[in-house]
Amino acid sequence: MKFEIKHEIHERLRVHLDRERICPREADLLAYYLESRPGVMAVKVYERTADAVIVYRGSRSAVITALQGYRCQDPALEKLVPKNSGRVLNAEYQEKLVQKVGLRLLTKVFLPGPLCGVYHTLMAAKYVCRGVKCLMRRRLEVEVLDAAAISVSIVRGDFATAGSVMFLLGIGELLEEWTHKKSVGDLARSMSLNNDRVWLKTGETEILIPVSEVKENDAIIVRAGTMIPLDGIVMGGEAMVNQASLTGESIPVRKSRDSYVYAGTAIEEGGLTIRVRKAAGSTRYERIVRMIEDSEKLKSRIEGKASSLADALVPWSLGGTALTWLLTRNTTKALSVLMVDFSCALKLAMPLAVLSAIREASGCRITVKGGKFMEAVAEADTIVFDKTGTLTKAKPSVVDIVTFENRDKDEMLRVAACLEEHFPHSMANAVVQESLRRHLVHDEMHTKVEYIVAHGIATTIDGERVVIGSHHFVFDDENCQIPEGGQETFDAIPAEYSHLYMAISGRLAAVICIEDPLRPEAADVVRQLRAAGLSKLVMMTGDSDRTARAIAQRVGVDEYYSEVLPEDKARFIENEKASGHRVIMIGDGINDSPALSAADVGIAISEGAEIAREIADITISADDLRQLVTLKRLSDLLMRRIHQNYRFVIGFNLGLILLGVGGVITPSTSALLHNTSTVAISLKSMTNLV
Repeated sequence: MKFEIKHEIHERLRVHLDRERICPREADLLAYYLESRPGVMAVKVYERTADAVIVYRGSRSAVITALQGYRCQDPALEKLVPKNSGRVLNAEYQEKLVQKVGLRLLTKVFLPGPLCGVYHTLMAAKYVCRGVKCLMRRRLEVEVLDAAAISVSIVRGDFATAGSVMFLLGIGELLEEWTHKKSVGDLARSMSLNNDRVWLKTGETEILIPVSEVKENDAIIVRAGTMIPLDGIVMGGEAMVNQASLTGESIPVRKSRDSYVYAGTAIEEGGLTIRVRKAAGSTRYERIVRMIEDSEKLKSRIEGKASSLADALVPWSLGGTALTWLLTRNTTKALSVLMVDFSCALKLAMPLAVLSAIREASGCRITVKGGKFMEAVAEADTIVFDKTGTLTKAKPSVVDIVTFENRDKDEMLRVAACLEEHFPHSMANAVVQESLRRHLVHDEMHTKVEYIVAHGIATTIDGERVVIGSHHFVFDDENCQIPEGGQETFDAIPAEYSHLYMAISGRLAAVICIEDPLRPEAADVVRQLRAAGLSKLVMMTGDSDRTARAIAQRVGVDEYYSEVLPEDKARFIENEKASGHRVIMIGDGINDSPALSAADVGIAISEGAEIAREIADITISADDLRQLVTLKRLSDLLMRRIHQNYRFVIGFNLGLILLGVGGVITPSTSALLHNTSTVAISLKSMTNLV
């Protein structure tokens, strides 16, 4: 690619491409390409000027080489860049704003008085129709107030006031629509599928391939705890599928042969073989956008309160106008009251504040599925942590393999990896990664794999039943026994590690010892959350009491519960809610799903089980648990901003009404100040909280 360097300072370049301007898609391609290069920290591409600003660390020559090697027609780059980046939307609404402001200036400066009156009268028809429709529905809402204010101004011949009111209303509507669509788009992109690989069925074997390589009519296998990556028809198997991402209903739906399944839904129980009907890149994003726009999840309780209060104040505004005229017989004073309404700012500023906060959270790699969840985080007093993969690192490692009956360690690890690779859990990933490190290649030698949530996995290999999982599952549920002469070996297994038990034909074959180190920031996060107002911090885990107690002491939680089942976690949360507490649950595994659903706010780790991310209300990245503190801070600041907005809207507009009734300001000034304040508070609500 040809370019010239326009400006350069230390580790920052501004380059100009060899053209006058570029389209939004080309700008996205260049931005994503440069951001994927090593050492590049930030990129901003300006399509109108065909400029790019690059902030980097390290080698300048590497950045120059990357620019020279850029090709916008690269198919690999097309796959990297999402189709819906938001840049086109921003360009569209920026142009609409410029056009609206330009048209206002032209009509105000160049349009003669009589023509100006005709123009404003025609423009008023839209607002009058809205008001009439509202009255026909027997409702007194803000549209009636707007129509009355504009109509009275037109009748009195005060076209300047009518024009100002309509212009500011139009600006407010544009800003609201723009911010809403942008926030929904950002949220939908973060919720869109990120399934990198999928099991492809070829004959009697399964192959793990990138989801982008799957074609229509391919057969894929999806098991419990994973997301269905592509639309298709069930060829075999039975499963309970959670379709909350599309329908909003968390009750799972039974799917069997010939049922249609949708990308983005998650399997809670069972497994399916699916014939793909829509390959990657189909309609997932658009469905999520529709779901978000239609879902009441986007509404916080305080937003609903603002909307209800706004509508409730309309009759009072109309009544105040009538009363002022009856008492003073002064049309100007009465009109000053009519020009001011509380509802416009209340209805506009509150949703913008919430959507902007969700967008800001997204910039911190925190995905929030609705405003009410940030409100719940701000009000919460109790938080429940899962241990494995949450308070501990998401990447545990195998440190030892203890075998029985002289079995080979590598062979036992190979068998364990063969089973565990089908299921998304940090402990399972540790087994698979250790087998890869030891170069233990395996074929699919087992029959159908059965996953028992929170317990383990069962299958058949060469006619022998093989189970792998927790102590409770292997010894209590499956009644497996320690082989004769193996008790001493069993008792000598190091107690400081987590244990994964594997039995073959009812006899213990191996114990895999896994080190699950505590996150270095965990204790500090617990301390900061307590300082932020959370009064009860609890840890719950399926691990032994010995392990749980050690972790709880190091982290500093108030309470801990060990050897709990999924239903135990959910029951604890329900009991806390019944006692009047607002509860946050954070986890990453399939076994955390019931608790995530039961909590006021369920928070999942982004690298955890797909079903946990699907059910959760908020997702944070796996890199740093401090994002919980960031989320709490954003939620508290959002609530503070909303309450400040309330006080400002009521106080300022009440002041305008009193000044109008007192004859201090004219109706046109009243309308100008009211609408300007509405736009100002809306713009303020769109700014970042931090």
